[in-house]
Parts: sequence; C-alpha cells; structure tokens
Amino acid sequence: MTGLAVLIALPLLAQGPVRQSPEAQPAGPAGSQPAEETAPVALDAADLEAWLDGFMPYALARGQIAGAVVVVVRGDGPVLEKGYGYADVAARKPVDPQTTLFRPGSVSKLLTWTAVMQQVEAGELDLDEDVNAYLDFEIPPYEGEPVTLRHILTHRAGFEESIRHLISSDPDAVMPLAAYVKKALPKQVVAPGTTPAYSNYATALAGYIVERVSGEPFDDYIERHIFAPLEMRYATFRQPLPDALQPFMSKGYPTAAEEAKPFEMVIPAPAGSLSASGAAMGKFMMAHLNDGGALLQPGTAQEMHDYRAPGVGPLNTMALGFYEQWVNGHRAIGHGGDTVWFHSYMWLFPEADIGLYISMNSAGKDGAAGALRSGLFHEFADRYLPGPTPTGRVDEETAREHAAMIAGNYVSSRGAFTNFMSVLSLLSPLQVVVDEDGKIALPALDGLSAGARDWVEVEPFLWVDTATGERLAAEVKDGRVVRLSTDAVSPFMVLEPASAGTNGAWLVPALLAALGLVLLAAVAWPIRALVRRHFDAPFALEGNARTAWRLSRLFAWLVLLAVAGWIMLVVAFSDDIGALGGPLDWLVILLRVLTPVATVGLLAASAWHSWLCFRDKRRWTMKLGAALLVLAALVLVWVTLAFNLYGFSMVY
Repeated sequence: MTGLAVLIALPLLAQGPVRQSPEAQPAGPAGSQPAEETAPVALDAADLEAWLDGFMPYALARGQIAGAVVVVVRGDGPVLEKGYGYADVAARKPVDPQTTLFRPGSVSKLLTWTAVMQQVEAGELDLDEDVNAYLDFEIPPYEGEPVTLRHILTHRAGFEESIRHLISSDPDAVMPLAAYVKKALPKQVVAPGTTPAYSNYATALAGYIVERVSGEPFDDYIERHIFAPLEMRYATFRQPLPDALQPFMSKGYPTAAEEAKPFEMVIPAPAGSLSASGAAMGKFMMAHLNDGGALLQPGTAQEMHDYRAPGVGPLNTMALGFYEQWVNGHRAIGHGGDTVWFHSYMWLFPEADIGLYISMNSAGKDGAAGALRSGLFHEFADRYLPGPTPTGRVDEETAREHAAMIAGNYVSSRGAFTNFMSVLSLLSPLQVVVDEDGKIALPALDGLSAGARDWVEVEPFLWVDTATGERLAAEVKDGRVVRLSTDAVSPFMVLEPASAGTNGAWLVPALLAALGLVLLAAVAWPIRALVRRHFDAPFALEGNARTAWRLSRLFAWLVLLAVAGWIMLVVAFSDDIGALGGPLDWLVILLRVLTPVATVGLLAASAWHSWLCFRDKRRWTMKLGAALLVLAALVLVWVTLAFNLYGFSMVY
C-alpha cells in the first residue's frame, strides 16, 4: 500500500465489521421469528488449530500476505498462539508467536489508555477535568467547551485530522513527545463531546499527560507499569527498536511478492509505536479479561469496558478506549491498528471470557489484510459464539424512498477541514449510491468486509448487511439526512452530507472541465504563435487587448505549473508518507503561494480580457472563449479557497 493510499484510507482503516446488539435487533413483521441458532463448537486448542490451519494459509496465499500471528486466549491462559507464513520472506524465517515482533499500530492506544486509567486510580487524573490542568501549554476551549480525557478516550475531542507528523521511515523524524504535542497541535473543528472523530494526536496528548503526572518518560512508564507486571518481554514502544529486540522484528511488506520495507517510525508514539509478539499481546488481553489483572482494579476495568459514549442511533459506540462491537448478539470490545505495512486487530468478548488477536505484516493484494481480518472475526464468532439472526424488513416503497434520501456525497468527521489536506475529501468522495433495484451501497467501506454487501432496510433508516449483520443508520431531521454511519466505523467516525459548495458531485466535473479549458488556452498560445509565424500573419490584438490576452495565457501556464506541483507532491510522498514531515516542506509552502497567485491572477487577467472582447465587439468565438476562461478561473479560485490551498501554517 502506498503512502497516498494510506492517506485516503486512514479514516477507514483498522476497523472490523460487526453485528447488531440484542437491544437494537430490528423487529420482524408480525409473527416472524429469529432464525434458528447454530450450536457453538467447543473452543479448545485442537479444534481451534485445525480450523485456523484450514483458514489462515489459504487466506494469506490468496491475499499475498507474507506472514501473520493469531492468538486466542480464554480466562487466564492461552488457547492457541500460532504463527503463519514468514517474518522474513527472503530468509524464509517463519513467524514465531512467542518472539516475532509485529507492529499492532493503533492497538497500541489500548495500552496508553490503560495507563491513563492507572493514573485515574492513583488520583492523579480526572477523566472530566480540563486537560489544560495537566499540561504545560494551552489547548483553547472550543465554543466554551474544554477538552477532557473522557473526550480523548472516546475519540470526541473535536480535533481535525493531522498527518504531517504521522509515520516515517526516517529515524530522525522521531521527536520527543513534549515537542510533538506542541508542534503538531491541530485545529479543533467541532465542540468536544459532540462528534466522533478519530484522533492520533489526542492519544499522543494522553500519553504526554501520563508522562507529566507520573514523572516518568512515557516509554519508561509503559515498561514499568504495563510490560513488567504482565511479563511482556517481547514488547516495546521505543523507536528505533532496542538492540536486544531487533533480531525478532518481522519485516513489513506491501505484498509477499515485493521487497521488505524499512522499519516504520510512528511519530505520535503513544498512538501506535508498539512492537510486540503475539504472545505478549495475549497477556495484555488476559489482563483485561480478568478484571484488569495486574494492571487495573476491577471497578476501573469495568468502567473502561462498559462505558458507552453517545453515538448515532443504535449503532456501536466507544467504551473508554475500546470500540464497542457486536456479533451474533455477543458484545465485543476491541481496537484495530494499521501502519503502512502492518495490519492488526484485537477483540475481547468479556462475557464469554475470550480474546482474539491477529497481526499481519503485509497489506496484501488489493488490501487483502482488511478482508482477512473481517473474515476471521466473523468466521470465529460463527463457529464459537453463534447467535440468532432476527428477520425484518421495511416495505419496498418506503425502502426506495429512504434509499433516495440518503444517496449522495458525504464528508467524514475524521478529516482535514482547515488545511490543504481537505482536498482529499474532493479527490476521494464518500458516496452512498442506489441501484435500479433501490439497493444502497457505500463503496468506500466495501473493503472493510470480506464479501459483497447486501444492505436491507429493517427499520426506518436502519439497514442491515445480510452477510455480516453490520448496520448502517441515518439520523434524519426535518426530512433531511444530517449524518449517517455504519457499525464498522460509528465508534469514531460519522459521515455528514457534503455542503453544496464542496460537493464533488458537481465540483469534480466542473474542476476537470476548468482544467481542460485552462490547458487548451495555455497550449493554444504557442501553437497559434507558430501558425502566425508560418503564414506571416499579424496578431489581431493590440495595446491593452494584447496585454490582457497574454497575461491570461501566462497565468494559465502558472495554473498548470501549480497542478503539476501538486501531482509531484503526491508522487513524492506516495512511497513514504513521512516525506510530508520535513523533506517536502519547501514544496508545500511554494505550492500554497503559487496556487492562489495563479488562480486569482488567471481570474483577474481573463476577466480583463473578456471585458475588452465584449467592449471592442470582437468576433463571437473570441467572446465565448474569453467567457469560458473566466468561468474556469472562478472554479479554480473557489477550489483554492474552499479547500485551503494557500497559507503558511505547517500543521496539517
């Protein structure tokens, strides 16, 4: 997976599909009955290993994933810890579940938030206190509301996405946590507590708060208060890896057929820098399944697991740090994690006393790692934790009306809104589409499932995917959809209708047409000059008319130069997202100066040229061309302003 793919997919990565909770099961028509429940298979090592041996090797080979580790625990002991494939393809080194280190990505957050809760227990932190009480710099309140740790642990702090200092292959990109939280502070765009919006920055901030109130560097704290009590010897947050652990680190790959990539540096370290073996992660799961084990008091663990943040209708929401997830009527809590090359997920079933963990060292062909995670979760639950699937359906006419209401372009609450990265929402729109049969689809989320989606409306504005049981729900006010989400992402992200001014449904075609007109105008300048020279023909315009025409063409070329620069920027960081953290700063600044100069200059010059054409009663073809160029310039100026393609701030 390229760096660009990661940027576009970040709002959606690291999430697994889920089925609905029993409290929110849709009612069927009168007299309908739940489907017959399948008897569970006993969860023992022999059956589990046989089942996984039939599932994993084929899935890895089909997806071109180099290696994986799967761990299942129950109570205070492992049921099975097993590696599949290779930790190093070239050396044919197999995955060892006891010692091979994988990068769990954002699963790391669960350790950070456990550390927060340890300090809550110690009386050093209050989940509902303004975090400024624990900081040596200020986070301004938004609309009078301060950020609290409860907001942070439920991904509701209100920060926009920040990706400049996220992942890099350059060890020099790592910075002290105290420097990162001050340098990378993103803008708040919604009031804290109101909107789920995933934030790596906020988790790093929580780690920094733990560091300050405990008086211990974050890495030291985790080692002393998480790893040591659980004897997690093959685990570290440190970057680069300590010398003693480097021989155990799995390589990371795009696919098993490609070369290994450098070790990734996760710059907001508390949000994702963990390297750990499968067995080490099993110990962490067992601690939480055992009322906090050696890490937390039972009441604190229960508070983490049972809390439910406000969400979208009946959909899954956040516990304290954990995503709530339901499958076959069983409540799970968990967290997913993705770096560029590693893809992981941890699920806990507290009532069943079961934990499931998988980590893979490749994105795989066509993002196969996401489908494999989804398949593992559902197949595991269907085998060992089955449950009834209720039936129900909204009548066809109503379903078609509601499908038409939710169709359109949406913007994710997890994204950039005040910096130039907001243009990603235009380049990769989130669309709800409706086919001729009235079936809805959300193509951008299809990769979160192992199979095709089949959404059926079972209650007004509540759809269920018949393949997975995952739900999609919409909030409707005054006859209009105001937000929607799905169980896979609802704990930390909602989709809101794109505003009229930034809706890609019209803006993308308009932008492409505008660039086409600008390209035509720019290229026609030298071509027409060559034609005139060939036929020894004079230029028809004189004086101001000639100056205005030439200026409009000059700015057209500057627009094309700016577009080429943005493309170059994308290409430059497509193989290393870390290039955004410093090496490309000069290009980012240059483009944000050149783009407004070029687009506004084109608008001014083309408007002058058009006015002169009409004033001097030029032929209709010249008037039409001049007017079209003005319209093109208006579109380009609008895109420049609406998507923040200007300015000097280096927080993005």
